[in-house]
Amino acid sequence: MAIYFYKINDEYGCFSNFSRHGFKLGGKYWMTSEHYFQAQKFIGTEYEEQVRMSSTPMEAANMGRDRSKPLRKDWEEVKDDLMRRAVLEKFKTNSDAKKILLSTGDEEIIEKTTKDYYWGCGEDGTGKNMLGKILMETRDILRNCQ
Repeated sequence: MAIYFYKINDEYGCFSNFSRHGFKLGGKYWMTSEHYFQAQKFIGTEYEEQVRMSSTPMEAANMGRDRSKPLRKDWEEVKDDLMRRAVLEKFKTNSDAKKILLSTGDEEIIEKTTKDYYWGCGEDGTGKNMLGKILMETRDILRNCQ
């Protein structure tokens, strides 16, 4: 049986990048993993800090998706590893979320989103589900560190 997540108020809502599970990474505090991930698109520019300081994860997401801002050249090559780093730090830092992640055993974790075929499963379930895969990798790392 697979575990599906998407909305932060659902049972597995802490798996969402929008969940309010902050952490420190790169010498800075990040309110959510969405803030960290979106800000990394603009590393070394004024936009990085603007995204970090945005008031909500949705605002951070919208700022990160703004293609009028200069997206870093290597984004496609580094985005998966940046997501891995953020998700791992989030769950290492927040014991409540870590406990929920570890409680999933060996179940498949799927981000059930209709529009995202890269990070989620997409409307028809054919998406790559990269966020779900990263959560399962993170679960294995945390399990092996105990």
